Amino acid sequence: MTRVAHGLAKVLRIKLQYRNPTGEERVTRGESAFSVSTADTFVEEEPTAWEWINEITPSYRSLLSWAYHLFPFTHWIGRYNVQWLYGDLVAGITVGAVVVPQSMAYAKLAELAPQFGLYSSFMGVLIYWFFATSKDITIGPVAVMSTVTGNVVRKVKATHPDIEPHVVASALAIIAGCIITFIGLIRCGWIVDFISLAAISAFMTGSALNIAVGQVPALMGMTGFDTRESTYKVVINIFKHLGRSKLDAAMGLTALAMLYLIRGACSYGARKMPGRAKLMFFLATLRTAFVILLYTLISYLANRNHRSTKERRFKLVGHVPRGFQDAAVPRVDSTIISTFAGELPASVIVLLIEHIAIAKSFGRINNYTIDPSQEMVAIGITNLLGPFLAAYPATGSFSRTAIKSKAGVRTPFAGVVTAVVVLLAIYALPALFFYIPNAGLSAVIIHAVGDLITPPNTIYQFWRISPLEVFIFFAGVIVTVFTNIENGIYTTISVSVAVLLFRVVKAKGRFLGRVKVHSVIGDHLVNDEGKPTTIGQYGSFGSEDPEKSSRNIFLPIGHNDGSNPEVDVESPYPGIFIYRFSEGFNYPNANHYLDYMVATIFKETRRTNADAYGKLGDRPWNDPGPRRGKPLLINTDLPTLKAIILDFSSVNNVDITSVQHLIDVRNQLDSYASPDKVDWHLACINNRWTKRALASAGFGYPAPRNDGVAAFERWKPIFSVAEIGGKDSAAAAAQYIQSEKQLRKQRTHDVEDAHYPSSFTEPRADETKDAITSSSGTAEAEDRGSHSSTSGSDLDRTLSESKPYNNGVGAGAGAKGKMAVVHGLNRPLFHIDLTSALQSAVANVESREHESEGKKGVGTHGN
Repeated sequence: MTRVAHGLAKVLRIKLQYRNPTGEERVTRGESAFSVSTADTFVEEEPTAWEWINEITPSYRSLLSWAYHLFPFTHWIGRYNVQWLYGDLVAGITVGAVVVPQSMAYAKLAELAPQFGLYSSFMGVLIYWFFATSKDITIGPVAVMSTVTGNVVRKVKATHPDIEPHVVASALAIIAGCIITFIGLIRCGWIVDFISLAAISAFMTGSALNIAVGQVPALMGMTGFDTRESTYKVVINIFKHLGRSKLDAAMGLTALAMLYLIRGACSYGARKMPGRAKLMFFLATLRTAFVILLYTLISYLANRNHRSTKERRFKLVGHVPRGFQDAAVPRVDSTIISTFAGELPASVIVLLIEHIAIAKSFGRINNYTIDPSQEMVAIGITNLLGPFLAAYPATGSFSRTAIKSKAGVRTPFAGVVTAVVVLLAIYALPALFFYIPNAGLSAVIIHAVGDLITPPNTIYQFWRISPLEVFIFFAGVIVTVFTNIENGIYTTISVSVAVLLFRVVKAKGRFLGRVKVHSVIGDHLVNDEGKPTTIGQYGSFGSEDPEKSSRNIFLPIGHNDGSNPEVDVESPYPGIFIYRFSEGFNYPNANHYLDYMVATIFKETRRTNADAYGKLGDRPWNDPGPRRGKPLLINTDLPTLKAIILDFSSVNNVDITSVQHLIDVRNQLDSYASPDKVDWHLACINNRWTKRALASAGFGYPAPRNDGVAAFERWKPIFSVAEIGGKDSAAAAAQYIQSEKQLRKQRTHDVEDAHYPSSFTEPRADETKDAITSSSGTAEAEDRGSHSSTSGSDLDRTLSESKPYNNGVGAGAGAKGKMAVVHGLNRPLFHIDLTSALQSAVANVESREHESEGKKGVGTHGN
């Protein structure tokens, strides 16, 4: 197969050794460069396309795992117990008492009858627990999604009045559910990470203001204007029609005041009586149910003899059918879909934002991790099946999730308990629902969405962290207030993505310098006499010798990282530059990175050959030189360019564009440094595909020489090596035990030979086997005993000559483990860290300087 591929490449004129600037044959082993007596040889293999295909192709085991994780309840249902059941019962009943009045109120926002809110609540909590990875989330109608659904229903009603509102809402739920389910099944839940916290906060705050303002007319009994207009228009109309308020205002305002009063009193009581904090929590949680029941009683007393619409003292919910009267196969056709296709993206985004953001937040609070993709499956299937019982789009509710979490929920099974409560309400309480005042439901909505508004302290914390994102936040809120929720969503997401792209494109690299630091015990900067503390005065970690405890670190030369500007950051070496990429290295930012790097290098160095342009006409237009008759000014204090070290620690992948930019810059700087060549050292590369891409472009190898000397001639690189053995390794322990046992037997036989010379026997095979398989703890115990024996020096000498302790130099090497190179010998200019890169670069530069002075050099050095 390889021969056929090579033949095909030859026919198509494909250069397999693409961009081989050294002109050398491929380095495959490197024994000539690094003796096997010093360390084990290691050649790093390049990743292949077939390897990549195998990595991304799902295996049979991964498919089984995927299917298994589609039903997370199977992971814990077998260990369900009575204690879990108690917690779920308390939480489920508590949430049920809240969700019934809330869902009826939110149905109003969706331009639907109250029973459709109950249907959505029932299906949400009943289905979700099968697919849930969060124990706290409660799925059902929410204010924002209900508002978006209401906008869709109103739009369809205006163009197709023959289509019933709940049919449109159910169709929207099915289409949005299909999209979200598909995203979850292909495990693309990571897409929600593109929506920033600032965007989510702006969306929630703007939506809360929009919803709260829109409910004020119903709270006050006002009519005569459209409450679905832009928020600022609704505010203006409220003030215009304030004099038309009715008796509904008395019901609504007092209900709203009571809701806040009960919550405030319970919070105060919990602070004053910590022992009864749990009781206060449940009282505060049930405030919505209590207020609705109280005002329903008041409404009944006021309207029991005035049941007709015209005779009612204030607006009531009215007739609510018992059971699932509207259950049917949902109608989904092109006519209905075309009417809300424009609002579909906003609907999907709202469903995802609220649910995933809430699930992640409560997962962190309660110490568990959710699976966003699986949560999408849960939302999608809930909205796919719900419409069969006339449900409309549902997602995670922040207020009910918080209540459920604080109530002590133990598993997602609590949703089944809530479903039972809602089912009882659907069949047992419709007669009671008739007398619920609309103003009371508006008070419930305003009270609920008030918690979604981002408080000023949180905005201030945003400002402390990222001032730019505060402007994104206010932009989203302002757009929502002056237009609608959908536009606010698109604005915040678009601006957030634009800022992200701007940061990527305009990422600025840093030139680094070297600083020697010490680890010092103690936090005093001055001594007791008021004099500066010297290194080692309070002790240094690892050694009392400051030189042994010091290490080199690399900081930005301009102290852009906030490091102490009084610390002197040294240039690595005259003509050697260390450049760090700050945020990846790909096609959007490659040009910006390298333009800054080249401009700084030109500013800090001088051209190697000042007479490179013999005549004025040879000079390029962008470097015309001095005026006619003026001498060429050469700053001899500046060094010539020798080497560049690139820090790839923040780079995961590169692409064709970024590598091509790097090649162009290499050629440009080679021309600038002519007749010399610039050495390129690349450090901290963390991805094999990145190494492959850079190596294919000729990086990672010594630069070819212009004097006819081969790049690899007299090349002895400086490699980073590490121990593969030592006293803690299994091989060393086995060797140690075996050698000690043999020596002990030898000492025993020596004593016996003194009395019975003919009694010497060889050690048995089973004894040797026992010695090799003994534990390391025994080895340590016997090691201590051996040092007290008379033959301790012989044992030490034997162990020092054992292979695991011998680094190949000889017995005098001591008890060091066998060494091996860390990175492949075939890419000598790829380095594990900046220190090794700088050592290699300096060694290479100094050797060339010695050669240029006519001295006998040591060859080209690399790492």
